[in-house]
Amino acid sequence: MKVFTTFSPALRWNLTILFVAGLCFWAGLAGLLPTLPLFIETLGATGSQIGVVMASFAFGLLVARPWLARLADERGRKLVLLIGIVAIAIAPFLYLLAVVLPPLTGQIRLGDQTITVNGVLLLLMVFRAFHGLSIAAFVVAYSALVIDISPPANRGELIGYMSLVNPIGMALGPALGGFLLEWQNFSVAFTAMGILGILGIVCVTQVKETYTPRPAVPAVGAARPVFWSLLWTPRVRTPAMILLLVGLAFGTLSTFVPLFVRETGLALNVGLIYTASAIASFGIRLLVGRASDRHGRGRFITMGLLLYTLSMLTFWQATTPAMFLIAGLIQGGAAGTLIPMIAVLMGDRSAADERGKVFGLVMVGFDVGIAIAGPLFGTFADWASYRDCFGLSGLMTFLGFLIFITASSKSLKHSLQFSLGQGRDIYAVEAQAAD
Repeated sequence: MKVFTTFSPALRWNLTILFVAGLCFWAGLAGLLPTLPLFIETLGATGSQIGVVMASFAFGLLVARPWLARLADERGRKLVLLIGIVAIAIAPFLYLLAVVLPPLTGQIRLGDQTITVNGVLLLLMVFRAFHGLSIAAFVVAYSALVIDISPPANRGELIGYMSLVNPIGMALGPALGGFLLEWQNFSVAFTAMGILGILGIVCVTQVKETYTPRPAVPAVGAARPVFWSLLWTPRVRTPAMILLLVGLAFGTLSTFVPLFVRETGLALNVGLIYTASAIASFGIRLLVGRASDRHGRGRFITMGLLLYTLSMLTFWQATTPAMFLIAGLIQGGAAGTLIPMIAVLMGDRSAADERGKVFGLVMVGFDVGIAIAGPLFGTFADWASYRDCFGLSGLMTFLGFLIFITASSKSLKHSLQFSLGQGRDIYAVEAQAAD
């Protein structure tokens, strides 16, 4: 971490306060993962209803991301950071409203059938969709702001260090939320997550951004630039497609690992798998970012895709607790390599005034993959098994590897060279300026 000693005191403080805000964000978000499904169950929800409420998060995320990504470019990163962290602070208290609300049930007749509608669960779906704004806002603005601050020569190293907020927060948050629930009750656990969000708001207000937004003023009669048209440009299309396939694998992991372990009949605390993943993700981020500044992003994205494939195939073949933990370690290494490298790659490929939109578009692929993984692979599991879901996920990530090595640049030759670390990124802004 010697790079930090080369920065001015003001820049070091800015990065520190931003890092603390990121920790508050991820810990506050992840702290509800082990508690919110149980809370919804206490309201009388069935398993499928719990799944629908939890999945509403992805709906809010997908709907809001284009607007928030554009806002980060047109109004600045700090405003969008605040939107994300405010959602983290408010959402836990919104969930608690369900405790004091009277039963809001009604009946709808459809022919000869009468369907009972639980109004409280519908309201929780709205609250959960609002919670989805948090990731749509904070992750894009955080990545863009770090890239803005970073010297180009140290961009990969700095994004690697600053992205440590994810594994640390994802490790601490669930542990804290689960402990508070066992010690007291849902109210205490949810309130603690809200307090983390409030602390994050205080931190974000102290962040200084270097980017000066310049809202585009289209000529009279000119059409507004189409946000989604950027998705089909060569520099964005391939990374977005890769993250779609990886999102399918990640969605399978986050949804079906507990069910898969139960299916195998093993006495294994599923939380240990996620802990192993977080540890590996933390460790590899310390190394990969700095190395990518020297050797290019391509070879590390290739390595991340291969590790993801290996992890899914290891889950597919897992029959002992040790194999499950090894698979979790490999997956953590894959995620800790791939996600930061894609972020840096898109930072390389975008100018400051479009960085939010480019980040947002690429992450839409990941969002869609996670959103459809549950119903898609759940249907497959009904036909085959949970084990086979992971084998299929391995095929998806291997397909991502094939796409990257053949379509990451303007031709097959350049793609192979870039993906193996033997050539530069032709789509990088600095490379285009040099040409």
